[in-house]
Amino acid sequence: MKNSILIFFAITLSSLFFLDCFMFPESEIAGSFKTKKNKIETINKNGFAVVELFTSEGCSSCPPADELLVKLQRESAEKNIYLLAYHVDYWDRLGWKDQFSSNEFTKRQQKYLDWLNLYVMYTPQFIINGTTEFAGYNESALNEKVSAALNAKTTANLDLTAKTNKDSLEINYTINLLQKDANLVLATIQKQATSKIFRGENQGATLRHVQIVKQLNSFQLTQKEGNIMIVQPDNFNSKDFEIIGFIQNTSTGKIYIAKNAENF
Repeated sequence: MKNSILIFFAITLSSLFFLDCFMFPESEIAGSFKTKKNKIETINKNGFAVVELFTSEGCSSCPPADELLVKLQRESAEKNIYLLAYHVDYWDRLGWKDQFSSNEFTKRQQKYLDWLNLYVMYTPQFIINGTTEFAGYNESALNEKVSAALNAKTTANLDLTAKTNKDSLEINYTINLLQKDANLVLATIQKQATSKIFRGENQGATLRHVQIVKQLNSFQLTQKEGNIMIVQPDNFNSKDFEIIGFIQNTSTGKIYIAKNAENF
């Protein structure tokens, strides 16, 4: 009887740990509903915010975060806010394969475990400028952290232009300084899509996505200007896609500056 009780508690604790790893930190649940949903404010035109969302079509907690990204996109006109949605693949085995998922994006989220000294990986998760993270449905935290990022000053500058070259994209970059352990990261973004979900936790739902990362390329910076060639994703065109570039520290995860590529 005693052994049965111990086994029951062990199974219960294991189940709770699984949910904590792949859903969200419990501490965020209480806080997200008590905090006033403040608006994004900025007085510093030099600031920027790179907003990375780790999400999945197979996660029932992710659609509200996806909608927050839609809302932020709608409200971020004329602000230096750069939105990137990474669809991870560790939910794919639970009944529904996300058409946008990639193990590469799961590995990027795993890298943030090291950079931010985290213990669990979960969805949905927002990360701002590579330095702060929080549960993806927390609109108050999103507005607060984006506002703080926009009001922080930066001395870094980045200019990007891109042009199509058959099946490739030629990227020209110029930066004003070289940082130790800094890479130029180029994200090729599909601006929007919808998905009808037939299985899994979101069965029956039609999900709306924006700023979907289709591919991610990282290059070590050794000079202040240069040319880079990357492969075009399937169905690439200048109307439905964009390229966001940012400079990120490979030791800490901190993002120094970000820009949209122009002229492609």
